[in-house]
Amino acid sequence: MRTLAAGTAAGLAAVLALTPAPAAADHERNPTVRELLERCGEGTDVCEFHPSGQPEYFQNASEPVGSPVYNCTDHEQLSMVQWSETTGESNSVNLSMTATFGAVFKQSFSVSYGHEWSSSHTQSQRTQVVAQPGEVARVYYGPRMQRVHGTYELHFPDREWGHYVWYAPFTAEGPAEDQGSTVTQSTRPMTDEERSVYCG
Repeated sequence: MRTLAAGTAAGLAAVLALTPAPAAADHERNPTVRELLERCGEGTDVCEFHPSGQPEYFQNASEPVGSPVYNCTDHEQLSMVQWSETTGESNSVNLSMTATFGAVFKQSFSVSYGHEWSSSHTQSQRTQVVAQPGEVARVYYGPRMQRVHGTYELHFPDREWGHYVWYAPFTAEGPAEDQGSTVTQSTRPMTDEERSVYCG
């Protein structure tokens, strides 16, 4: 699954609505988003996640699953491919969502959108493939995903990096609750090497 890259220049200006003024992570001489989220629940008075807009749904790239089927016969071959694939979550700071900030995210997600965040989804299936003589057949699976953007708000009892309040941008991706995934198959001619290895 594609891993989100942590941004190093979020481009957020300090917000002046509170006194002393809160600040945004990832500016020069400021803490990184990762450093802030590691402090969530560890010496903070407040650690909250504020989602921005609705989740974005998208179809993840299809990847091969199960074993390829090599047709070494002189007639059409029907085969069943047994496969199982687990899709997990990822986020923009490459931190495990089992940490405190992850629990805060999941609670906020549930309250905001009315359903639970799915950390992983396992799809298991038997898929029929058809290969003509001299072909290799493969099954491909692409899970339906969701992406959520938002901002963490952290309040410290004492100044940290010069401020009491910090904001940190955050993005998470995970399998969608309503899967609607795609399962496809494709065939191609075997290479000479494959024919030698699998057909003798």
